[in-house]
Amino acid sequence: MDSLPDLSPLLWLAAGLGGLFGAVAQRTCFCTMGAVSDIVNMGDWNRMGMWLLAMGTAVLGTAGLQLAGLIDVANSIYTAPRLLWASHLVGGLLFGIGMVLASGCGAKTLVRLGGGNLKSLVVFLVMGLTALATLKGLPALLRVGLLDVLAVDLSAPGQDLPRLLQPLLGLPPATASALVAGSVGGLLLAAPLLRADFRQAEYILGGLAIGAAVVGGWFLSGHLAFVAEHPDTLQPAFLGTNSGRMESLTFVAPPAYALELFATWSDASRRLTLGIATVLGVVAGSALVALSRRSFRWEGFRDAEDTASHLIGAVLMGFGGVTALGCTVGQGLSGISTLALGSLITTLAIIAGAWLALRLQYQRMLSE
Repeated sequence: MDSLPDLSPLLWLAAGLGGLFGAVAQRTCFCTMGAVSDIVNMGDWNRMGMWLLAMGTAVLGTAGLQLAGLIDVANSIYTAPRLLWASHLVGGLLFGIGMVLASGCGAKTLVRLGGGNLKSLVVFLVMGLTALATLKGLPALLRVGLLDVLAVDLSAPGQDLPRLLQPLLGLPPATASALVAGSVGGLLLAAPLLRADFRQAEYILGGLAIGAAVVGGWFLSGHLAFVAEHPDTLQPAFLGTNSGRMESLTFVAPPAYALELFATWSDASRRLTLGIATVLGVVAGSALVALSRRSFRWEGFRDAEDTASHLIGAVLMGFGGVTALGCTVGQGLSGISTLALGSLITTLAIIAGAWLALRLQYQRMLSE
């Protein structure tokens, strides 16, 4: 019976993808919360355009891998047959509010940490611990007992748009997938590029690189890390993933598993995973760019109110991100790239939560 392949090269590849994400995000100020803030406060759509461009790239690239037979999006958590609509909605709203209070989402927290921001270190620790508790502790009972039970069974045909629309289109599955993904991805690419002020190298290359990193994550976990027959279980398996399914970039659960591994390193059953390696890569990539551009600087909390805001935001992101099955990257890019209906609900809920929190902050500022 064949033994399992060496996971070390795959872990280095995962760290490299994280490094690419961190370097690009640091260089281009890629940030979903910042994108929403720019729109609400200044009417500037350029950073949102970069996010949409990354979405479009991820959708088209993921569809290409699917049509080439290299991956199957049905093997991701996003396309599961049960649509957890309440979890996506509530978790997304809480995450959106939390990322405003914490000055950025999970991905931005790692990027800021690489730039020397000590506030982000606190957010990382609190968000990670809250996420771990929401995965395995007492908050998990609330999540499973109150929210996950509110679901719709879409086992036939499934919750991703190509399978949902295929009977209506009357086309073969592969053709329907290509048509839907091509239409959605093309619209996402075209929307920002139609704006003259967006057509700058930094924005375009930033969006393309972030989207490509998501596609690379699917190829890594869904193809390179896939074994058709695990020697122990004799079942198909995805090596090096915490969920046991194929994964791409996401930044709420992996920090939780990173803290768990750090605290239980001597436990032989714990292993470095692709998600954890990606998290470490993001911090390293961001740090390299910050140091090379001489923008690295230590930054702490302004006062007690600033501290409380970041702590509350970190808790909301930890609970909300796990409940919604992802964050602005996990659902807003990786999930959206599978065209899952739940990912769309979560992404819209995150934007709504962020918009609400930003409006409240703005009203409070005016009243002071």
